[in-house]
Amino acid sequence: MSSIIAREIVRDIAQRKLSPGDMLESESVMLQRFQVARASLREALRVLEVHGLIRMKPGPGGGPVVSEVDSREFGRMATLFFQVQGIEFSELVEARLILEPLVARLAAERHDPSDDEELREIVERGFAAKTDDEWLTASNAFHAKVLSMAGNGLLSLFARALKDLFTERASGVYVARRRDPVRRVHADIADAIISGEPEVAEQLMREHMSEYAKTIAKREPQLMNEVVDWR
Repeated sequence: MSSIIAREIVRDIAQRKLSPGDMLESESVMLQRFQVARASLREALRVLEVHGLIRMKPGPGGGPVVSEVDSREFGRMATLFFQVQGIEFSELVEARLILEPLVARLAAERHDPSDDEELREIVERGFAAKTDDEWLTASNAFHAKVLSMAGNGLLSLFARALKDLFTERASGVYVARRRDPVRRVHADIADAIISGEPEVAEQLMREHMSEYAKTIAKREPQLMNEVVDWR
């Protein structure tokens, strides 16, 4: 029963196009609407909360609130299955090596000029970065932006989730790398996407992602063999 109610709530969120921060109906309204026991309703809400779709706002006027559903939550949920199936970090890296060049190609093929300014601005932030935090933020923003330009919501969500998991577990290795070559390749990939050159964008991204794998395997070999656990 709780699963049925949870599905109905998700359907309602989608149909009403609720945004992050929007309140759902009160418990009393939901009880009347679904005609179920309070325990079943609360279990349904707990299921959605665990999956990051809602959060419970405490205090007077509180209740279930729509959360911002993003690739981080999707990736975190996926790690439950990764850990049970014994998927190692090296497999996550390999998946990125396959997906991100493809997405870069799609971004160039389906290039939307309205994205040009933001993509260029992110590249410039990379060149201007002085601290490790600034550099990592700009680099992550570059990959996230390219992945959002694929024109395929499912492919973009999955690729961004893998990127988020990678960043969370290997950010120290990434920051330690020499920055100038990465700045240049980011700029070249952005130029290829903006110019509508899919083959160039794909090849540059493949070479760029291959450097990821080589750097990690060299500096953190034990990380490559670790199971991607649920966190």
